[in-house]
Amino acid sequence: MSPSEQFNAHTPRKGSKEWHRLESHLIEVAKLAARFCRPFGATGLAYLVGLWHDLGKVNPAFQEYLKNCATGKPGISVPHARDGAIYAYLRLVKSSKADIWPEIAMPILGHHNGLIALGEASLRLSDYDKNLLKKIIPFADLLPSPKMSFISISDAQKELYLRMIFSALVDADYLDTEKHFAPRNASARGEWTRPSDLWPVFRANQLRLMWNNRNESGVNLIRRQIYNECIHSAKLSPGVFRLMVPTGGGKTRSALAFALRHTVEHPEQHFQRIIVALPYTSIVDQTASEYRRIFGDRLVLEHQSQANVPEGENQEEFALKERLASENWDHPLIVTTTVQLFESLFNNKPSHCRKLHNIARSIIILDEVQTLPPELMEPTLNVLRDLVDNYGVTIVLSTATQPAFDQTPYLRAFQGISIRDIVPRPERFFQDEIMKRVEYMPIRWNQDLDSLADEIGKIDQVMVIFNTRKAAFDMQDLLLKRNVKDVYHLSTLLCGEHRRRILNEIKRHLDIEAPHPIHLISTQVVEAGVDLDFPVVYRAIGPLDRIVQAAGRCNREGQRKEKGKMIIFDFVDNKAPPGAYKTGLDDSKILLERNEPDSLYDPALYSEFFQCLFRDVDLDKRNIQSYRRDLNYPEVAKRYKLIENTVLVVVSSYNDNEGERRLQTYLHESNRETFRELMPYTVNIRYDELKREEIAECVEEVSPGLYRWIGGYDDKTHRGLLGIVRDPADLIT
Repeated sequence: MSPSEQFNAHTPRKGSKEWHRLESHLIEVAKLAARFCRPFGATGLAYLVGLWHDLGKVNPAFQEYLKNCATGKPGISVPHARDGAIYAYLRLVKSSKADIWPEIAMPILGHHNGLIALGEASLRLSDYDKNLLKKIIPFADLLPSPKMSFISISDAQKELYLRMIFSALVDADYLDTEKHFAPRNASARGEWTRPSDLWPVFRANQLRLMWNNRNESGVNLIRRQIYNECIHSAKLSPGVFRLMVPTGGGKTRSALAFALRHTVEHPEQHFQRIIVALPYTSIVDQTASEYRRIFGDRLVLEHQSQANVPEGENQEEFALKERLASENWDHPLIVTTTVQLFESLFNNKPSHCRKLHNIARSIIILDEVQTLPPELMEPTLNVLRDLVDNYGVTIVLSTATQPAFDQTPYLRAFQGISIRDIVPRPERFFQDEIMKRVEYMPIRWNQDLDSLADEIGKIDQVMVIFNTRKAAFDMQDLLLKRNVKDVYHLSTLLCGEHRRRILNEIKRHLDIEAPHPIHLISTQVVEAGVDLDFPVVYRAIGPLDRIVQAAGRCNREGQRKEKGKMIIFDFVDNKAPPGAYKTGLDDSKILLERNEPDSLYDPALYSEFFQCLFRDVDLDKRNIQSYRRDLNYPEVAKRYKLIENTVLVVVSSYNDNEGERRLQTYLHESNRETFRELMPYTVNIRYDELKREEIAECVEEVSPGLYRWIGGYDDKTHRGLLGIVRDPADLIT
């Protein structure tokens, strides 16, 4: 008897009587998983993982559960992942392949609830139902029996290798399930354009830009020279690159130009996509919009946030569709946050890991790479090194203030690696008078914020950046009490659509031809990569790289009659986030006290700062590398956090309740398209904020991990969510 006549994988979709047959599902998932793992040589393993992942559905109790789901009868979900993992474990042990059982059995065991620790997996697989196994074996024997061929990997590589196989299984499982339940969505995926095909489109856009600016001089000439050098360096062999140019030097476009041209110069690498990872959502908004103007909407994926998708073995259609809404990065150009990228690389949950296999054979541009947390630097660089060495990835470290990863004895992960400069001798551009658009002033001491507010209120156009949100709020209040007009605020408490509108308003005020007064009081969210051009910038003393990045928002285009003024200030209550940020602030004070302000144009000073920082900070503070070696996936995920745990909150009232309309659309039809539409009206807040009574009263959970904000939202003074003034890290997922 054919197994497809006996067992089902999923119920019929609504309006259909066609069941999803188990045999068909297993074979299709096996083929997909094998294809996904081809770039890193794991096709044999992945095929078996896919072929055996749902063998537990042979269980008569599970088949009865599916029938109840199909007829609307209440039923209790029947776990099945462990039974498939047990079959894999026993078969491998008996076939003298006992040493590779984790790579096959652990992804199967975790494909619904997440990867667990090696020790726990071993215990869970040692106890099994022999009667159920007797039903599984004859069914499994009827499935295709591929020849087992596996590559050898070191223990140090196993943690990421297993996670990649897990990712391929999850994505293959989700895609074949989506094909059954939502064939229209599945057909829309198809085969994407390769990034090498985007190069002619980008080049044409760049030529038009250069033609339109052909009579300009100054900064644009420098940008053109940097761009040309990036194109020339794209011929270099794949690996790790450093793009170091002054703020305002056009590195965002030039980095993409290098990446696109690199895919053309190296067809043998079969690059699948370009991933641009940025630290702040405000830059993600800006960068994704620019790329869409060049390539259109279809080829660019903007991935900022991800709701906490309910994991588990529930097979009801609504639960399956919620899981299918997670992203798998199947686009040629991804614009995302560094949090989304790195926390996924260290995560253990299916919805977060689903995308990981698509990182293989990609080019990753880490924009503003200096913002990576020093306390996580050792595991972060270790994974990047592994991606380069074993997954065909090219890395571009892009920033004006390079962290000197290869110039410090305190980082083991990048020792012995060759980091090549895309722009040779970058210091020449920092010392070029054209790029010295800002005059750095000596550190200014203010007794209190009142005296500083008096000074700032008299300036027509100024941006002030504080280390904490509370200080920014206090300054905004002081200016409003003085009846200063056109006071704006930017922080991570604004939803993306609100933030986008504010930035557009600010840019209109800053128009050199028709200037208007503007006072922007902000947190660090605005100081790296955001395309603003103020004549005067005040920056509370902080880590040296933050000061230099803030200066990049001052006289950015070099078109003002006078140099911009960059004022570094300190005051009595100038508090800073604890840990590496505070350490960086203290190191900066020492360096600035013994160097002239103009030394902030010297890249050697940036290198000295980071060497001091890496010396003073524990670069694996949470002992993550030890847990990675032990294959303890839950503990790694728990410890690797660029920011504390956050929840996604929908701002339903902003823009005439547009957020609520999009939320209702998502709740009615949960898929990745409706989720993307919802994202501009969301804010991430820390999970521990929900424990505060005054905040708990302002939210209501509408689906697992997704909340509606029913408290106050300030779109007048642009503070966003009201009631939250504590300072989370300025990166958000």
